[in-house]
Amino acid sequence: MPVGPTAGWPGLRGLRVLDLSRLLPGGFATLMLADLGADVIKIESPNGGDYGRTVAPDAFAALNRNKRSAVLDLREEAGRETLLRLVEHSDAVVESNRPGVLAGMGLDYGRLRAANPRIVLCSISGYGQTGPYAGRPGHDLNFLALSGFFAVPHRPDEAVDRVGIRVADMAGAMYAAFATSVAVTAARTTGEGQHLDVSLHEAAAAWSGALTPPLREDRHAIDSPLVTGDNDVFLLADGRRIALATFEDKFWLAFRQALSAEFPALADGRYDSRADRTRAKRQVRALLTGIFVQRDLAWWSEALRALDVPWAPVYESSAEVLADGHVAARDLVGTLPGSDGEPPRHQVRFPVVFGSGLDSLRSAAPGHGEHTAEILAELDARAAGHGGEGVRS
Repeated sequence: MPVGPTAGWPGLRGLRVLDLSRLLPGGFATLMLADLGADVIKIESPNGGDYGRTVAPDAFAALNRNKRSAVLDLREEAGRETLLRLVEHSDAVVESNRPGVLAGMGLDYGRLRAANPRIVLCSISGYGQTGPYAGRPGHDLNFLALSGFFAVPHRPDEAVDRVGIRVADMAGAMYAAFATSVAVTAARTTGEGQHLDVSLHEAAAAWSGALTPPLREDRHAIDSPLVTGDNDVFLLADGRRIALATFEDKFWLAFRQALSAEFPALADGRYDSRADRTRAKRQVRALLTGIFVQRDLAWWSEALRALDVPWAPVYESSAEVLADGHVAARDLVGTLPGSDGEPPRHQVRFPVVFGSGLDSLRSAAPGHGEHTAEILAELDARAAGHGGEGVRS
C-alpha cells in the first residue's frame, strides 16, 4: 500500500505522482511532495534503476524516502502501456530528461494527456524545453555560471566562488514541487492539466537576480550596497572560522562598544552608520580580520554569547551540525528506519513545522522495484472495478 499519511491531517494524501526522474533535481522535487503525504511512485528501468543507487547511496536514501518503486521498461511498448495506465489514475508526472527524450519514446505530453486530460507533466531540464541551449548537456555548475550566480558579489576585491550545495538543482527542484502542486490544484478545478517547463538555469537566475547589480546598468558589482565589510566570515587564531553579520547599526554599536576595551581599534566611531561602513567596506573588513584572528573560537563564543548580535561559528563537518543544541532542540535531524538489511540513517526532516504535525521520516527509500507487484495489483483491481487501495479515484 502507499506510504502512510503525514500525521493526523491529510497533507497531500490523495495526490499521486509518477517520478520518472533520476538523481538530484527531480528526486528532491518529488521528495518534498512525498514528505507531505503524496503517493510518489518512482518508475525505474530494469537495468539497476536510478544510478544514484550505486553512485551516491546515502544521497539516494535521503532523496527517495517515503516513495514506492516500480520497474517498467519504457523502451518496450508493454512498459509504456503500463505507464499510461498509471497516468490514467495519477495527478502528475515528473521527468528530468533532455528535451525530446520522452517524445522519442512516444510519451510526450500529448499522449499523456490523451490518457488523462487532468495530468500535469513537470519537465525539469538544464535550460528549458525551447531556446538555443535546450539540447545542451549540463550540470549545476554550468547553470550557475550562466545564471548570474557569480555576478552576486560577496566581499570586496575577491571573485565569487562556488559552494558545495548544488544551488541550481535545489532551486529548480523547489520551483518544480511548488508549481506541480499549484498546477494539480488547478487541474482538479478545471479538469485541464498542463505541461510545466522548469529550467534549472532559470531557477538559479531567479534566485540570483534580486541580488545582482541592476540589469543592463554599467555598474561594478562591488558597489552593491549588499557588500559590506562587517557581514562576512573571519578566520580565528585556532584556524576555525566565525560568521559575523552586524548589518544594522544597533548590532555594530553593541559589538564595537562591548569589545573596544579588549581591542582598542574598535574605539573608533567612524563606522557607526551603515552608510559609512558600506563606503569603507575594505577598511572595515581589514579591521575585523585583524581583530578576530587574535582569539580562538572558544574565546569568541563566550564573548559574543553575551551580546545581542548576529554571529555563528562556521560548522565544517556534519558531526558539528548534529552536536548543536539548537538542532537537537528542534528535532531537525531524525532517524529514518532501515530496510532490506540497511541500517537506520540520520536525515534532516522536512524543514517546516506544521502545527497539525508532520512525520516526514516515515519510510526508507525503496528497493529497486520493491513495489512493482503491489502497484500492478492496484491497477488490476481498478480495471476489475474493485477500486484498489491507494489508487486515486
